[in-house]
Amino acid sequence: MKTIILGGGVIGVTTAYYLAKLGVEVTVIDRQADVGEETSFANAGQISPGYSTPWAAPGIPTKAAKWLFQKHAPFAISPDGTAWQGIWASKMFANCNAHDYAINKERMMRVAEYSRDCLQQLRSDTNINYEHRTKGTLQLFRKQAQLDVVGRDIEVLKECGVDYELISRDELDKVEPALIHAKDKLVGGLRLPNDETGDCNLFTKNLAKLATDLGVNFVFNKTIDNIHHNGNQIVGVMIDGEMMIADHYVLALGSYSRNLAKQLGLDLPIYPVKGYSLTVPILDEKNAPVSTVLDETYKVAITRFDNRIRIGGMAELSGFNLTLNPKRRATLEMVTNDLFTGGDLPNAKFWTGLRPMTPDGTPIIGGTRFGNLFINTGHGTLGWTMACGSGKLIADIITRQTPDISLDGLSLARYH
Repeated sequence: MKTIILGGGVIGVTTAYYLAKLGVEVTVIDRQADVGEETSFANAGQISPGYSTPWAAPGIPTKAAKWLFQKHAPFAISPDGTAWQGIWASKMFANCNAHDYAINKERMMRVAEYSRDCLQQLRSDTNINYEHRTKGTLQLFRKQAQLDVVGRDIEVLKECGVDYELISRDELDKVEPALIHAKDKLVGGLRLPNDETGDCNLFTKNLAKLATDLGVNFVFNKTIDNIHHNGNQIVGVMIDGEMMIADHYVLALGSYSRNLAKQLGLDLPIYPVKGYSLTVPILDEKNAPVSTVLDETYKVAITRFDNRIRIGGMAELSGFNLTLNPKRRATLEMVTNDLFTGGDLPNAKFWTGLRPMTPDGTPIIGGTRFGNLFINTGHGTLGWTMACGSGKLIADIITRQTPDISLDGLSLARYH
């Protein structure tokens, strides 16, 4: 059995690894010179199943309108010249109600919790290195109003069996000692002790090496021209003018999946939500975080690696624009300085990437009306969190194994 995977990010590589483990002959195609060079390159670094929350939440339309006029807003819109931008935004806002939020959050947490378990098993099996830590995630609240409404999320955490701790202002520095200097700006926090952290790019590259040892063939610097089909079957993929043929095909091109799928008449409701990050060398261990801190007000995550801090955040609707906006860097630096002072911000590396986001927040994992074409994309800001679970689910579907979790509501079919 042969499978071609289109896309060499963390989603494509985990899918390749799990397929190869099941004895499938796999080829991965990517336009870059190595795996993990786009959205997987410098994301925020947290593996946070408990914070697998849809952006489409009650109250977001009102908040988004206010954010448009704020200096350090977590959300921004710049017209990209397409009708799809407005259509997608309207679809997302249509999900901003309590009923849909609960459904979407359960689906996301189902995948994310499973994925964390898969990652832990993979780490145990391979001893893979990616500067991981298992010290949890701490969500910080600056306003009492934020703390007052956290009960909605706690109810979902309880339903899904996720451990949590409500942390008072006076207890924050017991979890993150360096916050002792910032406690007067905070009112409390919500800690998820089972969350993890790690460098997604390092993981992707090291997993690709393990996949290569299992026989996976990685083909780089190649442009995917189009996908050919005959009736309800894919018959090949044109790569730089050369037809490549397999038994099964997996579309894992992140934000770029939509345009390729349109050739087949498939409507993937994905928009490239732009995010930014800073990678900061650590100068003072005592004033640096020990794990991941998530600032609820600015939607910025600050994550600890071995000798670096990764600060990531923002959701910007501006199409496929990869320009580095200095105003976004200013926001990331402001939040970091407000909470931790142990990093070398002047020498930080500034980066931006496009997260493939669906209107409801849930990724698209599963088959299509083409019997041998499968989708694994649309993970939004949670590609790293959901990568291993998503890859294993697709591998099980293709090889007709019984998946470990329910696939209900995960495939493209939920939009039709």
